[in-house]
Amino acid sequence: MLAYRALGLGPALRQAALNPRNVARNPALRNLVARRFVQTESLPPSAAQAILNKQRLLRPSSPHFTIYQPQLTWLGSIANRVTGAGFSVLLYGYALAYLVAPETFSSANVVELIASLPEAVKYAGKVILAAPFAFHSLNGLRHLGWDMGRFLTLKGAYSSGYAVLGATAVSTIALVLL
Repeated sequence: MLAYRALGLGPALRQAALNPRNVARNPALRNLVARRFVQTESLPPSAAQAILNKQRLLRPSSPHFTIYQPQLTWLGSIANRVTGAGFSVLLYGYALAYLVAPETFSSANVVELIASLPEAVKYAGKVILAAPFAFHSLNGLRHLGWDMGRFLTLKGAYSSGYAVLGATAVSTIALVLL
């Protein structure tokens, strides 16, 4: 066994031999040291930010709708959020309109306006309001069931999802016919 290995001097000797000052002085060592074949240049910090933003534009966004098959669970979740947001917009919009013009949006004026509409428009309006209301209410009960630890299996999630869709159809018809 060599003495420098026994003493553990191998890394120290390599470091001293390949020190840039020693390599620059000795032409034989210059050929042993790997040369950098990549050209580098110094950039200002603003250019670094521009390069980073360019790289971010090339990255794929994940997960993306184009790579997944639509599932009942996430379609139901999206529909629940959309219906909730839609009813919130309607509620706050009507409340603000009432605050701005209380005479125009009073209950008597709203009832009078709706009474003057044709029957087909009344039924269409009822369907447009009843279906999202029924779905959001029933899907909210489904989510409460999930919070209690029920229907969490794949079979349970799908069976409760189809039950919500069926009950939405039945309750929409019942609400429209009231």
